Amino acid sequence: MKRRAFLLACGSTAFAASGSARLRIGQIGTEHAHAAGKMAAMRALPELWEVVGVVAKEKGYEGVPTLTEEKLLGTPDLKAVAVETRMEDSCATALRCIEAGKHVHLDKPGALKHAEFKTMRLEAEKRGLTVQMGYMLRYNPAFELLFQAVREGWLGEITEIDAAMGKLGDARQRSIMGALPGGGLFELGCHVIDAVVTILGKPQGVSAFSTPTRDDGVKDNQMAVLQYAKATAVVRVNHADPFGGPRRRFNVTGTEGTFEIVPMESGKVNLSLTKARGAYKKGAQSFQLEVPKDRYAGEFTDLATVVRGEKKLAWDAAHDVAVHETVMRAAGAWEQ
Repeated sequence: MKRRAFLLACGSTAFAASGSARLRIGQIGTEHAHAAGKMAAMRALPELWEVVGVVAKEKGYEGVPTLTEEKLLGTPDLKAVAVETRMEDSCATALRCIEAGKHVHLDKPGALKHAEFKTMRLEAEKRGLTVQMGYMLRYNPAFELLFQAVREGWLGEITEIDAAMGKLGDARQRSIMGALPGGGLFELGCHVIDAVVTILGKPQGVSAFSTPTRDDGVKDNQMAVLQYAKATAVVRVNHADPFGGPRRRFNVTGTEGTFEIVPMESGKVNLSLTKARGAYKKGAQSFQLEVPKDRYAGEFTDLATVVRGEKKLAWDAAHDVAVHETVMRAAGAWEQ
C-alpha cells in the first residue's frame, strides 16, 4: 500500500461498531504480558463482544470458561480469536485460527522468525481474514492526530523521527528479554517501529546497536537507525532506565513543523507549525488530548467494525510484514 494512501485510511477509531448482534470472540493463551489487559478490554465491551472462553495452560480468568483450543475454534459463530500465548507459540497459534476461518488479534511482535510471520500474515490476506497486530499506539489519540498531521501535510516533508521507549526491567522481564535474540528492542520497541513505518514506510536500511548494561548477555540497552531517502528515524529502548516511563517520547520533525508526544501514552502534545493548520495556530503550542482509561479499548472497537464488514483494517499485510522485518533488523536478530 502506498504510504499516503495508507495514512488516508487511518483516522479516529473512537466510535462503537453499529449493529445489535454481539460478535463472539475467544482468547488463546495467558502468557503474553498484555494477556490480562486484552481479556479485560474485550469483557468491558459487552455491547460489541461476547467472550466465549479462554484456552489457558496455567490459569484462566474468573467468570470466563476455560476451553481446549479445539473446542474454542469449534464454537458456533465464533468470529475472532485474541492470541496471547508465549512468543514462541504465537504465530503457529494464529495460523491455526486463520485456517479455522477466524479473524485474529495477534499480540506484538507476532513471531520469532520472519518467514513464519510472513507466511501466516499472507495466508490471512489470501483468505480474506483480518490479523490485527496488538500495537496499542495505533489507537492512542495523540498518535491518531499525528497520523492526521502527516497525511494532511502539516509538517511538510518529514526529515527525522526520534523515539525512545524505556523502563526499568525487573528480574522476570530480564529473563524474558534474555530468551529473545532481539532482546528488549524486539519485545518493546516494536510499538514505535510500527508507528515509524506507518509514517515513513519501510526503511531503505537499518543499523542496529546494542550496549548491554550488565554481563548477563541480556540486550537491555539498544538503539536502531532507520534510513530513508530524505529522513532518518532513531529508536532507543533502554530497560535499565529508572525513569523510562516519563521519558518515553515520539518526536516527528518536518520542513514545516514538529510534533512531539511526551510521555508517549499521555496524550500530551507539543506542536510547532510554520503556518496555521486546522484548529492549530502558527508557532509553538502545547495541549492535552483525552486518553481513554483502557489503552486497548480502541483496538477491539475497531476490530468489531472490521469483522462486521463495515471497513477494512487500515494496516494491511504488506505493512505488517514490513514492520516485522524492520523490527527484526533493528533488534539485530535478522536471519535472512
